[in-house]
Amino acid sequence: MRKPDATAAAPIAVVTGASRGAGRGIAIALGSHGCTVYVTGRSEKKGDASLPGTIYETAEAVTAAGGRGVAVRVDHGVDAQVQALFEQVGAEQGRLDILVNNACALSDALTLPGHFWEKPLGIVDMLDVGLRSSYVASYYAAPLMVARQHGLIVFTSASGSVHYVYGPVYGAHKAGMDKFAADMAVDLQDFSVAALSVWMGPLKTERLQMVIDSDPGKYAHLGDMTESPEMTGHIIWSLYNDPDLLQMSGETVIGAEMALKYGIKDKSGRQPVSCRETHQVAPRVQFPFIIR
Repeated sequence: MRKPDATAAAPIAVVTGASRGAGRGIAIALGSHGCTVYVTGRSEKKGDASLPGTIYETAEAVTAAGGRGVAVRVDHGVDAQVQALFEQVGAEQGRLDILVNNACALSDALTLPGHFWEKPLGIVDMLDVGLRSSYVASYYAAPLMVARQHGLIVFTSASGSVHYVYGPVYGAHKAGMDKFAADMAVDLQDFSVAALSVWMGPLKTERLQMVIDSDPGKYAHLGDMTESPEMTGHIIWSLYNDPDLLQMSGETVIGAEMALKYGIKDKSGRQPVSCRETHQVAPRVQFPFIIR
């Protein structure tokens, strides 16, 4: 991938599901590198969700970090709103450099004990707002990138794509994100646009703390394995600027390993450990055989 011209305007990014958690951290990190970041989500005021955080608070934090935050309320379950988002980006910026697909309808019931048929059926919604919504966002983002033959589409994922975590819905979501990156890369390869899936480790967020507090005996160890939500954003920035990015397109990469590759340390100088070491797992291999 050609490296962006240092004299060019600041990169334009869209981070979906950025009111809180991973999306918020990624948006702020990209802002610290000078990006203009469109922050999407549904939370506009306190009480809109069970956890704190709004798109406006994240946009302000992006600006405070050194970039420019633009809050846009988007229900990623409504395709027309997603289409309108990218039409707005195109009209206001004329381009899009980075898309981070992170929006996901994570139910608090996902981590409840029990088999999948004993949990509320509503947790399957993360295959709509989460998996399907990432396809829709990429569908509308791709033409903006293809037109300039430049760009990076990222899917936030985790090692649960290859081992059991919380049940089949969670695993299907993560595996689907990895597969989207792999197959979109095939369609994008002639246009110098890259697609990658990034496995994040446990993130130090309000949601994870809620999980730990629900059963400290079972989950307390996660507190020692966490990554800050911002770290993935710094990794994405390094990937975007890597001159060999197109050679990696289609891969699922482990965030902690990319941090080592690019010399990125988390807050307080901590170096998160790869799940390849802690869980003895690795991303699935995508075979090169193509049928069109």
